[in-house]
Amino acid sequence: MSIYNRIAGQRIGRIEALSDGVFSIAMTILVFNIKAPVSYAIQTDKEMIAMLTRMAPAFLSFFVSFITLGIFWTGQSTQFHYIKSYDRNLNWITIFFLMFVSILPFSTDILSYHITNKVSILLYWFNIFAMGALIFIHWTYAEKHHHISISGEEKTMVSTAIKKRVIIAQSLYLFGAALSFVSTYASIIFIILVQLNYAFGILSGTHRITGNKK
Repeated sequence: MSIYNRIAGQRIGRIEALSDGVFSIAMTILVFNIKAPVSYAIQTDKEMIAMLTRMAPAFLSFFVSFITLGIFWTGQSTQFHYIKSYDRNLNWITIFFLMFVSILPFSTDILSYHITNKVSILLYWFNIFAMGALIFIHWTYAEKHHHISISGEEKTMVSTAIKKRVIIAQSLYLFGAALSFVSTYASIIFIILVQLNYAFGILSGTHRITGNKK
């Protein structure tokens, strides 16, 4: 069994392909939470506008979750860029990370139907927290067990940037979840602002790290 543990889960290409597949499916499933209005129940433009207005929570939840998945996909891709090898434990850390990626459409569906409910916000935040914790563990394990392709000052700079980004983001998401006890809409708006910042680097600026891999 110890020999199997040493040889299993070493093909990075396989786990990258699985990750891309899970992300693409999860991002596609998100749109299924937006149910089109029944055509025969709507007769006028005013009724259509009223129906679309009532669907606003579903559109908002879709937007939040699509950005969330985009951010985590980018984060995971960044880590893969600097990882040169894999092992069984790192393989399973990734699989558990993908498990929470695949659950996000469910927590999004709960949020879209119960957007004024604090429990739905906290459930959604826990989903994001689990993804953040596992992607942090993924990098920390890879670094500790010498699966990183860079070394020296560059490794320190890259590792610090990756870890700091996850820790700060999760702290902000936690604050956003706490805002749900004041206002669920304020909580969601804050989380959206955090995501937009991390997606486009609005506050942090754009910094390029030149590595050995192109």
